[in-house]
Amino acid sequence: MTTAKSPSPASASPVPAEDGEDPFIDAGRLLFAAEWQFVSAAPTIETLPPMQGLEIALAGRSNVGKSSLVNALTGRKALARTSVTPGRTQELIFFRVGPELSLVDMPGYGFAKAPKEKVDAWTRTIRAYLRGRVNLARVFVLIDARHGIKPVDEEILDLLDKAAVSYAIVLTKIDQVKPSELPQVIAAVKEKIRRRPAAYPEVFPTSSNTGVGFAELRAAMARLLAERA
Repeated sequence: MTTAKSPSPASASPVPAEDGEDPFIDAGRLLFAAEWQFVSAAPTIETLPPMQGLEIALAGRSNVGKSSLVNALTGRKALARTSVTPGRTQELIFFRVGPELSLVDMPGYGFAKAPKEKVDAWTRTIRAYLRGRVNLARVFVLIDARHGIKPVDEEILDLLDKAAVSYAIVLTKIDQVKPSELPQVIAAVKEKIRRRPAAYPEVFPTSSNTGVGFAELRAAMARLLAERA
């Protein structure tokens, strides 16, 4: 894949909307059609890459589908490793498109098939990263649509609220929820975050299998980049 003739992601401006379409849809498409590269895997805060441009992080319970979401966003089948084993991602994984934007795949929290001391170390790293990364624009917290927000998710949302880090909820695996039940699932999530100070009010329902919701999610990320330009 090459981007020699593609505009810089930061220069991808919104286009006029038609029929209520998000004006950043096209900017998001251009942003994620560019060439994303693996940058580094940081197991500790001391090994984080230097801050450059804007960062958007993906958080979620183990095996919620973060790596699948990275691959679906970028249109790359294996940019991020996927596994059916909870806890496979054991570092903060950084992907970058040019100097303007990095996407960070965070270690899954909650249940993981790993020693407790290692899980505790991941948790400390996550907390330190969220508190100290000043170029972190937003955390997209992935929630399995089949299960909704659980107490372990609430702990991360509490941390984000206390750290005043903006976050938004991404519902994953909506293809495994009955279409008739999805509106109730979305409404329940919105109600749970309604009074949270750092929560973005919009919820993003997605399916990595069908591609549903990814145009809107890319648009939301392109909007963040445009706002910080």
